[in-house]
Amino acid sequence: MSLIITDDCINCDVCEPECPNEAIFQGEEIYVIEPSKCTECVGHFDEPQCQQVCPVDCIPLDPNHKETEEQLMEKYLTLTGQL
Repeated sequence: MSLIITDDCINCDVCEPECPNEAIFQGEEIYVIEPSKCTECVGHFDEPQCQQVCPVDCIPLDPNHKETEEQLMEKYLTLTGQL
């Protein structure tokens, strides 16, 4: 699954620079994650970096974008030009 940022976001700006895929950007009110770019850091790190730095725990899995580990790895390979 990709991740999603909930309305609990306080716009602290710490998640955006942590995303190796540049999937996080400032939305109209809160930060947003682009599902087509989010790999949950698969291929880059063992854990999603945005979740690790978020001070309010507002970045859960997005139930509307379910993906397997293999699908996330394929997305990573596509995004990095290795596929």
